Amino acid sequence: MDVRGQISIVAIIYSLILHGGIGASLVFALEWSRSVTPEVPLVIKGSVVTEIPPVTPEPEPPAPEPEPEPEPEPPPPEPEPEPEPDPGPDPDELARIAAEEAKRQEDLARERERIAREEEAARQRQREAEAERRRREEAEQERRRLEAERRRQEEIERQRQENERRRREAEAAERQAQLDRELAAEQERLNAMNAGDLERYSFALQQRIQRNWVRPPSATASTRCEVSVRQLPDGTVTSVVVESCNGDDAVRRSVKNAVEKASPLPLPANPSLFERNLRFVFEPTQ
Repeated sequence: MDVRGQISIVAIIYSLILHGGIGASLVFALEWSRSVTPEVPLVIKGSVVTEIPPVTPEPEPPAPEPEPEPEPEPPPPEPEPEPEPDPGPDPDELARIAAEEAKRQEDLARERERIAREEEAARQRQREAEAERRRREEAEQERRRLEAERRRQEEIERQRQENERRRREAEAAERQAQLDRELAAEQERLNAMNAGDLERYSFALQQRIQRNWVRPPSATASTRCEVSVRQLPDGTVTSVVVESCNGDDAVRRSVKNAVEKASPLPLPANPSLFERNLRFVFEPTQ
């Protein structure tokens, strides 16, 4: 509330007091006028009657009724006292009221600021609590994700180790089986060699190549060449290499051509003697 509002309130209060005084004065004046009204004596008229012998009197005309006297007029009312002029609000009182109002407004402003600070602090605490809740939820989700990832990696590692173990076991079993086969083949080979199958197979190779060899002029009776042959399971020659030979290039070419023309080479009677990579020594007999 500003100063003008305070002055208006003071003016209304003074006006009420003044009108109350005027009303009390009117009531007092009315009571006083009633108490000083002069008393009017009652007028009583009468006549003396003398007894006379009864005579039949003539009827007299009725006496006229007295006219009522007029009532006294009430005294005129006293004039109302003139109201005293309004001196106006007291400056000191207005200053005091203004100071009190200013202090009240200041206290009210401080109270509002305090309430606003408390509300803001409460909102801040709520925001912090919400942020902490979200942080805990995110941390829990991250912990669960890491735990799931750790379990997945452990399962992958376990599966890898299991697969590796199975692979090693399979390889070991395969190596053992291969070794067993090789040992069995070698034993069969030895048995075939002891039985003369290798000599017969070597003789058949020499005869097949000898028939297809065209002797060059530079070949001698001591010609001796080591030959490496790669063949298919049916004896078809796929490559021929003359590794060492005591003859010249013509002898080498003649031996190579003889092996190629002899394809397919004869197969051994005992399959254990067959080798895809065959090595033998060619020594012509003519």
